[in-house]
Amino acid sequence: MPLARRLTLPDATAIGLGSMIGAGVFAVWAPALGAAGSGILVALAIAAVVAYCNATSSAQLAAVHPVAGGTYAYARAEIGPWPGFVAGWCFVIGKIASCAAMAMTFASYAAPAGWERPVAVLAVAALATVNCFGVTRTALATRILVAATLLGLAVVVAAGVGGAPHSPAPLADATVYGVLQGAGLLFFAFAGYARIATMGEEVVDPARTIPRAIVLALGGAVVVYLAIGVTVILVLGADAVAGPAPLAGVVEAAGWGWADPVVRVAASAASLGALLALLTGIGRTTLAMARESDLPRWLSAVDTRWQVPRRAEITIALIVIGIVLVADLRGAIGFSSFGVLLYYLIANAAAFRQTGDDVRRYPRALQVLGALGCLVLVSTLPAMASLIGTVVVLAGVAYRMLRLRIAR
Repeated sequence: MPLARRLTLPDATAIGLGSMIGAGVFAVWAPALGAAGSGILVALAIAAVVAYCNATSSAQLAAVHPVAGGTYAYARAEIGPWPGFVAGWCFVIGKIASCAAMAMTFASYAAPAGWERPVAVLAVAALATVNCFGVTRTALATRILVAATLLGLAVVVAAGVGGAPHSPAPLADATVYGVLQGAGLLFFAFAGYARIATMGEEVVDPARTIPRAIVLALGGAVVVYLAIGVTVILVLGADAVAGPAPLAGVVEAAGWGWADPVVRVAASAASLGALLALLTGIGRTTLAMARESDLPRWLSAVDTRWQVPRRAEITIALIVIGIVLVADLRGAIGFSSFGVLLYYLIANAAAFRQTGDDVRRYPRALQVLGALGCLVLVSTLPAMASLIGTVVVLAGVAYRMLRLRIAR
């Protein structure tokens, strides 16, 4: 059964913004500053450029292949089944790690000390339940969460500009490797536009809506990240590396202690918005892979009343809960970046292969730059995250090889 086309341009843009703003603005500054030091803004610029190249590839592909599954479906159509499988598998494993990171970020701002993991588990279960009752409810919830997030971020910037005089701790000297690793970690924050593409089967007029929504969401996220990054540097400096909630630290250092609850509510809303959109996107890619038997076929069922892939949604939620119970935030961000960068490497290759003036919206040079950027950034990620990511990717390849052998 096909999914229903119900998402408009504002809906799709809100889902992309909710994913990007929540995915990094409250979670990624500590590890990125620890890696990039005084080169953090250069790292942010590199991550934004690579993200833009990848976004244009996704937009070009989505306009021609308006189906659920994102690059999994695009690469199957443009390159072949194996690249499609690797892209889909990298997306699923990377974004499952992102879900765990967002759940833990939510709990770090919202939960009392010692209750972080139980609260994170409850958040995953609650939002998976929302997703099971229709995509329009998901879009409405995401709009509300994005509005609350932007309000809280505005308070953080206002505190940085109008608060008490600051004496930020000096940042560590930048190195080329550190800046590139910081860019790889910051890329985690920009990857939310993929959620728009993976929901191509539910977007109204996808050839027009998806490319516009991707560019609008990415542009808005870049502006927000730049404002927050400058504020964190000017107020906290290197002290942001050690704090579990750096944006709450900004308002406290600026003498705006009264605003701490506002920031924590906004952080909670941002994390929930990202988690909600992430769960939605993973469910659609899982649905697309199950339709092709690249994942168990029973995951391809679509609920007849609410028209959502309920089995896939529930399965993904249970896996995320398992990760939340055993993992830490820094490791989840590194592992997520590994999977997502490989996913976009294949997206750029698929867009490069497209032919015909009627489908080519952006020059091939952008796809070459995006692919090279993905290769460079993934090679500089923390070694443990890359090692675990490689093992999991190879496990997925082995699963597909075994399934194909059994089918023959």
